[in-house]
Amino acid sequence: MLDLLQASLSYRGREVVRPLSLRVEPGAFTVIVGPNGAGKSSLLKLMTGELPPAGGEVRLDGQPLGRFSPEELARRRAVLPQSASLAFPFTVAEVVRFGLEAGGRAREPGAIRAALARVDLADFAGRFYNELSGGEQQRVHLARVLCQIGAPIHAGTARLLFLDEPVSSLDIRHQLAVLGLAREFAAAGGAVVAVLHDLNLASGFADRLIAMENGRVAADGPPAAVLTDALVEEVFRIRLAVGATPFPPQPFVLPQTAAPLSRTSAWIH
Repeated sequence: MLDLLQASLSYRGREVVRPLSLRVEPGAFTVIVGPNGAGKSSLLKLMTGELPPAGGEVRLDGQPLGRFSPEELARRRAVLPQSASLAFPFTVAEVVRFGLEAGGRAREPGAIRAALARVDLADFAGRFYNELSGGEQQRVHLARVLCQIGAPIHAGTARLLFLDEPVSSLDIRHQLAVLGLAREFAAAGGAVVAVLHDLNLASGFADRLIAMENGRVAADGPPAAVLTDALVEEVFRIRLAVGATPFPPQPFVLPQTAAPLSRTSAWIH
């Protein structure tokens, strides 16, 4: 479906994603993890076509992403960025409608109402976006991209959903709900790629984990194979015990067990 073929990305001559090859398949929820500056969001920008590769190629169904028009890409994949700001006093319904229009679905009645209900904002359509909390705004944008992409499969072709830190401003109930929506989209035949910082949430929802470190893929596979003591120490530079739930076996980390590899001896004054 989506293939990166020795693709790399550079900013001002600095390589932020080293040449890598991987495939994103429909029917799977892929989560990218790693420390700050590891290249997670940069890898997502390569996958979405927001930035062209410095080397190698990114292909969607065998065709280079650069050959797709913005309108064509908007109908095949939707992207929830880390943050989005709006200067004008749009209502929630108007913000979500942008997604419908981008996806060519503006005439579908009830889509805005249904998307808002899915993100627990059923009664928010008439409220002004700028008057909402950060978490509510984040869920408005999720409703927007859900309206844009529509069904996980359309005319036999899977669609892609890209989420960059989609739960960063959410309480635990909405974190679980949003990741549940992502998993449902993948289970219905779409492809989902998300960037997450919470290793326990990543492990609990992902079919596949990609661990990034210094612009490279340090590990790629099922959570039980990727999330290990050795991987956490190598990638996150901290020692902690990775446990596992009894059934089904699922790795988890306890921050209370953490031991940094190095410590500063004094406060900075």
